[in-house]
Amino acid sequence: MANGQWFPPEWPERIRALAEGTLTPVVPKRAATVMLLKDSDGAPAVHMLRRRASMAFAGGAYAYPGGGVDPRDHDLRIGWAGPTRAWWADRLGVDETSAQAVVCAAVRETYEEAGVLLAGPTPESVVGDTTAPDWEADRASLVARELSFAEFLDRRGLVLRSDLLGAWTRWITPEFESRRYDTWFFVAALPEGQRTRNASTEADRTVWTHPARAAASYDAGELLMMPPTIATLRQLIPYATADEALAAASGRDLTPVLATARLEDGEIVLAWPGHEEFTKHIRTGGAPA
Repeated sequence: MANGQWFPPEWPERIRALAEGTLTPVVPKRAATVMLLKDSDGAPAVHMLRRRASMAFAGGAYAYPGGGVDPRDHDLRIGWAGPTRAWWADRLGVDETSAQAVVCAAVRETYEEAGVLLAGPTPESVVGDTTAPDWEADRASLVARELSFAEFLDRRGLVLRSDLLGAWTRWITPEFESRRYDTWFFVAALPEGQRTRNASTEADRTVWTHPARAAASYDAGELLMMPPTIATLRQLIPYATADEALAAASGRDLTPVLATARLEDGEIVLAWPGHEEFTKHIRTGGAPA
């Protein structure tokens, strides 16, 4: 392929099966991911991780910290600050309990995978350095699911700062995929006093990069990315600061982006509505044109 678009070899067969009615789509799992930003050299840089090549899903691809909703993210005892659950429900297009779970997953996964915690002892404050051994022990317990996020916040006397997040976009994994996610993408600024690190067992590398630079590397075929990742990187390029990007989040359209696949003139045409650059024409032999 000319660029770095991730394209699994099993897709053509699964697309044909879906078109023929022999494949039943998997129900997507709700998930959240966060584009952490910091100002650097006159533009916002974004934190990315590279998924281990051994990963079954998107191995070797660059992505943002994130993951699936944990059932315990619905726990209403979670310390909460910022816009209400009702506000988030309206913004995300789900019920209040689900909205809390998605926002909670975004904050929890960012802490689990990048060591960055969007929470504070009061609704107006944010924790500082979180790299001490006791913090790491709690983070490891979260990853192992020995500790829920509600229990973690309560133990630390913290509240989740939902106001530090801006909902950016929403993508749903195509119906022909065997692993499907309904994922909300958020933006957030790196809190003062905190620093990112590779805390994820799923990543072999992390970087801070300017969106324009990463997009150019993708276009040159040097960086592998899934469509939602490169699409959101391109959307960040116009902003001069992290604050500008955060301010723009409130006006972003959260209509889900879902790929479609159809049979046309002996080819499978794979398309993401509103994102023409990802359109693929798949020949009978299975290779994308």
